[in-house]
Amino acid sequence: MTTPALSPQLNRPMDAVRASVLPRAGLRAWLAAVAGLVFAMIVVGGLTRLTDSGLSITEWQPIIGALPPLTDADWQAAFAKYQLIPQYASVNRGMALADFKFIFWWEWAHRFLGRLIGLAMALPLAAFWLAGRLTPKLAGRLLGVTALIGIQGAAGWYMVKSGLANRIDVSPYRLALHLSLAFVILGCLVWLICELAPKRNAEHETGPAAVRQGAKLLAALIFSQVALGGLVAGLKAGRAFNTWPLMEGRFIPDGIGRLHPWWMNLTENMAAVQFDHRLMAYLIVVVALWHAAGVWRAGGSADVSRTGLTVAGGVLAQAALGIVTLLNAVPLGLGIAHQALAALVFAAAIAHVHAAVRHAA
Repeated sequence: MTTPALSPQLNRPMDAVRASVLPRAGLRAWLAAVAGLVFAMIVVGGLTRLTDSGLSITEWQPIIGALPPLTDADWQAAFAKYQLIPQYASVNRGMALADFKFIFWWEWAHRFLGRLIGLAMALPLAAFWLAGRLTPKLAGRLLGVTALIGIQGAAGWYMVKSGLANRIDVSPYRLALHLSLAFVILGCLVWLICELAPKRNAEHETGPAAVRQGAKLLAALIFSQVALGGLVAGLKAGRAFNTWPLMEGRFIPDGIGRLHPWWMNLTENMAAVQFDHRLMAYLIVVVALWHAAGVWRAGGSADVSRTGLTVAGGVLAQAALGIVTLLNAVPLGLGIAHQALAALVFAAAIAHVHAAVRHAA
């Protein structure tokens, strides 16, 4: 007895499942891999900054710059170019070639990762698009993220260029811009990954507006703290006032308003910038705990509760790590851990906003 062939009508639902589930899983895996690369870029960027390696490559050559020096003559030429900038003359005069290679490799790795992220985003995007796996809306969003990655590369050179003349380091403003844009890209990728997640039955469960607004507020505060952290890093403000909870015996440190006009203190005064970073951390801790309590009381979706409590726990861990990092004057390991955890907390905050919005739709 032979089994009758399935009719095209019976095959159609399974085809629809394959067309909707498998591409979404593939898209999520791809975007998760790119997000992992962006996270690695944030970590390597922190290492590049903390080792004062960011100015070791004095040219921006997006194509041929992908190859590092291959011969001794190439290394001597790269070193000679570095010796022409103020950082070498004021900070590293007499540096040996071996020491130059150390800082060069960190900056080269940072730029290599940037190129890799661009390719990892653009090539699969083209493949998915040509295969007809993308809706027009999703394609537009993915193109937007790809454009941001390209802009980030230009912003990186814009930052480096500020330190090649008349300065011994990069502009704090441009460093904060570069770091903030990296977090924007990471947030966009996390949001798209959440958008492509399988839908659950509780998707349209109505939730309180306070949870939605609280999630958005918390994510905005964390992002603002990242920008402030970029200014702290650019001014090397974490290596001053290495006491807590007071700043050299005072809640409001001496010299907090010494610059004129007054608004320059917000971005160029080491004492004021660190003070603002501390105050923002206290505010975020309070808001995170208040929001977590609200999520707990509201009940509702398990996704909202889980992500909300994850963000609160991450904020507490980041605050504690920040204090330890400050008390030790930002050693390499703690400084990198602080920046890496900031990226994870921000990613969790974006996922929490998505869960709160989706489940309250």
